[in-house]
Amino acid sequence: MQKQPPIKEQLKKKEVIGSETVMEKIKGKTPWLFGRAFRKPKLSFPKFKLPRLSLPMPSRAISMIGIFIVLFVLQTGVAYLLVREPPALGANQQGDPIFILTDINEAFIIESIVASILIILCSTGFVFLYQASKYVYNRKMAATALIIGVLTIIISFIALQYIIAIKTGVLSQ
Repeated sequence: MQKQPPIKEQLKKKEVIGSETVMEKIKGKTPWLFGRAFRKPKLSFPKFKLPRLSLPMPSRAISMIGIFIVLFVLQTGVAYLLVREPPALGANQQGDPIFILTDINEAFIIESIVASILIILCSTGFVFLYQASKYVYNRKMAATALIIGVLTIIISFIALQYIIAIKTGVLSQ
């Protein structure tokens, strides 16, 4: 009679060169469900070290200024100004200058710039509201930032509504 090997040797996994199952890699204790049918190949990739540039990061203030400049350029309607080529200002029948064109689908260049400035002011008001939440323990500073923020938001909103009222014909210039 042939003697069987001990149980530990029977449970020892058989080495298969070049591949290893996922379960064998994770624990080695749990049997692999698919047997030896599905194996993950062992691949070794060379590690390349790419040269890295170390550029200094701009401060938060410069980043915010850059974001506001990009917003200003986008909100002025640069694409509209380049494609349509509207006039900078206009005049009515008597020859008096008008700054707001009374057509909802058209705009003067100055009108686009003024609307963009008002939107930037409104955005700045929201930044002031955010800054007011940072000064919880300094009530005077928080109140000042809160008042400035709310006032800039309200003033810019009213001015934009006035422009829209003139454009739709509700008010006259």
